[in-house]
Amino acid sequence: MFFCRPCVNLTAGVYNRFFTSSIVVITCLLFALPVCLSPLICSSSTYNKTYVFNAKTAKLISHHKVEINQNFPKEGWVEEDPKEIIQSVYECMERTCEKLQQLNIDISNIKGGTVRRPWFWDKETGEPLYNAIVWLDLRTQSTVERLINKAPGKNKNHLKHKTGLPISTYFSAVKLRWLLDNVDEVRQAVMSERALFGTVDSWIIWCLTGGRNGGVHCTDVTNASRTMLFNIHTMDWDPELCRYFDIPMEILPKVRSSSEIYGLVKSGSLTGVPISGCLGDQSAALVGQMCFGEGDAKNTYGTGCFLLRNTGTKPVMSDHGLLTTIAYKLGTDRPACYALEGSVAIAGAVVRWLKDNMGIVQSSSEIEKLAAAAGTSYGCYFVPAFSGLYAPYWEPSARGIICGLTQFTNRNHLAFAALEAVCFQTREILDAMNLDSGIPLTQLQVDGGMTSNRLLMQLQADILCMPVVRPTMSETTALGAAMAAGAAEGVDVWSLSPGHLPQVMCEKYEPQINCEESEFRFARWKKAVQKAMNWETTEPCCNTNGNHLHCLLDSMEIKGLQKCPLSLRSCISFLK
Repeated sequence: MFFCRPCVNLTAGVYNRFFTSSIVVITCLLFALPVCLSPLICSSSTYNKTYVFNAKTAKLISHHKVEINQNFPKEGWVEEDPKEIIQSVYECMERTCEKLQQLNIDISNIKGGTVRRPWFWDKETGEPLYNAIVWLDLRTQSTVERLINKAPGKNKNHLKHKTGLPISTYFSAVKLRWLLDNVDEVRQAVMSERALFGTVDSWIIWCLTGGRNGGVHCTDVTNASRTMLFNIHTMDWDPELCRYFDIPMEILPKVRSSSEIYGLVKSGSLTGVPISGCLGDQSAALVGQMCFGEGDAKNTYGTGCFLLRNTGTKPVMSDHGLLTTIAYKLGTDRPACYALEGSVAIAGAVVRWLKDNMGIVQSSSEIEKLAAAAGTSYGCYFVPAFSGLYAPYWEPSARGIICGLTQFTNRNHLAFAALEAVCFQTREILDAMNLDSGIPLTQLQVDGGMTSNRLLMQLQADILCMPVVRPTMSETTALGAAMAAGAAEGVDVWSLSPGHLPQVMCEKYEPQINCEESEFRFARWKKAVQKAMNWETTEPCCNTNGNHLHCLLDSMEIKGLQKCPLSLRSCISFLK
């Protein structure tokens, strides 16, 4: 079983015989969780990518990417094929090596790398037991409701004192519980002690280091901290949490630091290269933005949107809907650093929806042109709560809504409203973070694929009423994973000491509207959010001729319960 929100990164320190600098090669499988190996492999929800960095300057030398197919077997379900993920990893590694050879870089000098993400597989056959369940997947909503109902006071934050997380469909433990409850093959493999569980990083590291022939079963603290089974204070799997979810601890990977040698690659062009870095995608971006100081923060714009603020070596518990998570642990003998995180489910995904589902744009880049042509949403507000609302609300019953429409509204206004929605959601989590920390941010560091949209960046500065700072090399997730791998003991091609950090060129966006206008638009957005709340409900939707019984059955099925038998529906029809 695999849960998607990882980024697998292979980062390699290479000595280039034609240059005097070290080269870090990063293969980034952009999937949903990040990891580093020395070509860095980053895995996100949509792509596997390979990056090659210069370790002295952090300059991107070369890259390669492979798109990952997503499957939608039912409404609200999102899956990916674990075999396709690992095949893409190997393809990225091989293509990277070919490009390095074309650049006259000797791949035999590659020294290290990293990886990451979550799921189930059979340790005897090496086969996955189920598809990867992507982080946006909603099938576990009924599981979440059942778990919350058994918590004291039905409190979704019942486990937050240990995990830093609310009980939500977002995290791995509930997906693991769903698989054990609903997939016979998974349940039988666990009972016969054949099953292994891990995030994507665990799967990739296990495969690259030999698989069923001695593969290393491990993860790092950042990935482990997003499972709801990990105690962020003791820095290990928690027996009480495992009992709460009824998950055997024997199937879990060993938890290690984010920067150390986990094992060696056993096949392909990088045979013998140590895998030396492993980070969750947002943690990797925090490192890539060099947010090593307490109070430093960054916001990543990808499929979702994720604002992290470094809180130092002590965890800060949020009172305003944010997560408390592990930022990084850069070495076995180094302390862990913590972060507050604001997670937004839908950012770049709203552009994909406008393109793939609605046909409003033909390419993702076209949205900037359409929005710029309008220059305003003309009072139209778009709340893209396709998977409910994450931080700061954690409201799974919310659904997407577009309001404020008039006869004048056209697709240009919708495009503008979609970009504004990303900015308003960021404003909400930034406000919550300022309240939790007590020290307001004075500027926002940003990264991720959407930051190439200049209009979006200007809108963000306007809505926040503060400068937005974007590095010219926006793939800081890959860079952070490369830094962790290159800095590992035994690799030592990248220094993370303050005096040796590379200087990265940035561009700054200053606010161009007054704060009164910004506050007015934000207040209208908040009004739209309230209209999106409590959309999904188990309450009967009809009240005549027995139709309410049909509606209740439909609602039960939407919540993920077993399909109601035809005979029961037939009886209801007869009663009518």
